[in-house]
Amino acid sequence: MTLEVDGREVKITSPERVVFPQTGHTKLDLVSFYRVVGEGALRGVADRPVILKRFVHGVDQEAFFQKRAPAKRPAWIEVVELSYPSGRTADEVVIRDLATLLWTVNLGCVDLNPHPVRAGDLDHPDELRIDLDPVPGVTWEQIVRTAFVARDVLEEHGLTAWPKTSGSRGFHVYARIEPRWAFREVRLAAEAVAREVERRAPEIATSRWWKEERWGVFVDYNQNARDRTVASAYSVRPTGLVSTPLRWDEVAACRPEDFTMASVPDRYAELGDPWAGMDGAAGVLDPLLELAEAQGPRPAPPKGEGRRKPTMPLIEIARAQTRDEAMAGFERWKARHPDVARLLRPADVLVDGMRGRSSVWFRIRVNLQHVPEAERPEQEPLEVDYDPWRGR
Repeated sequence: MTLEVDGREVKITSPERVVFPQTGHTKLDLVSFYRVVGEGALRGVADRPVILKRFVHGVDQEAFFQKRAPAKRPAWIEVVELSYPSGRTADEVVIRDLATLLWTVNLGCVDLNPHPVRAGDLDHPDELRIDLDPVPGVTWEQIVRTAFVARDVLEEHGLTAWPKTSGSRGFHVYARIEPRWAFREVRLAAEAVAREVERRAPEIATSRWWKEERWGVFVDYNQNARDRTVASAYSVRPTGLVSTPLRWDEVAACRPEDFTMASVPDRYAELGDPWAGMDGAAGVLDPLLELAEAQGPRPAPPKGEGRRKPTMPLIEIARAQTRDEAMAGFERWKARHPDVARLLRPADVLVDGMRGRSSVWFRIRVNLQHVPEAERPEQEPLEVDYDPWRGR
């Protein structure tokens, strides 16, 4: 089928293909959702280069990440060349209008993953992003409490804080900033926020970078690095939930499961976009950079044989191409070590989605901190030993 959007013809292939097997939602349902919330969705992605996160077989299969724009594309699709820390470059799609947004959805993009820069200035971000990432076992109430602390830190340092659900387990707090600072400075300012949140609420929040050292809610500041993207406002996530902008007076009572493809269009029609004023509220980073200077550098982590030496007793269980394969390996490991498995707490099981060349692979490690030293098993051959770089 072909849609007329913004004076463009957007071809939608296989509109009846089911994208969300659990709910039965199709590609056409996804396209229809983005048409309804288009103005709000564009506020999060307009004029920005995006990474194409493509679920070509539906959300029950792993996505692959495509930085480079497809060679075969309509003449009206714009691209811009981005440089990455690796030294590589990529011509990435720039979303200018709803037609381009829907064109990416037709490629299999479920959520939208823009860089924090505009296409006209790729070296100076215009937003600071705080991603609240809970460790296993953390309650939603703890996440919300951490969000309010992050809001207070941002606003006390002259920035307007904008909250939204992530559409997954976490929560996002954004601040629009003037595009005057380089990525390194924006990341430093975000880290200052994270460290200050941890100082104010040490019982629920952490800014520790190494996963095995975290507790509660990790205030993730590294989403401000040059090569990172975050699911934007009104993105439909693989969970079927929607990353939904909120007013602060809604945050305390909100629940992520309330914001779905079915409910958000009605909410949008009734309330509009709570982030409508965001572009007019750009602030400066000077106060946060002054805070970072006052905090001083973090202590350097211990190193051993040229690499960081873990501060926790970690063993690795699996490296797998899919989460299911990794978790199956973990179950086999638990069956061999039932007495150890009973002592593990939720946060001791570290499941990492690792970005490969074009897709995510999964690593599982176990922190044996709650296992008596004499009972800790040694590192064994991996249950699954996938090499994501094979054939590179």
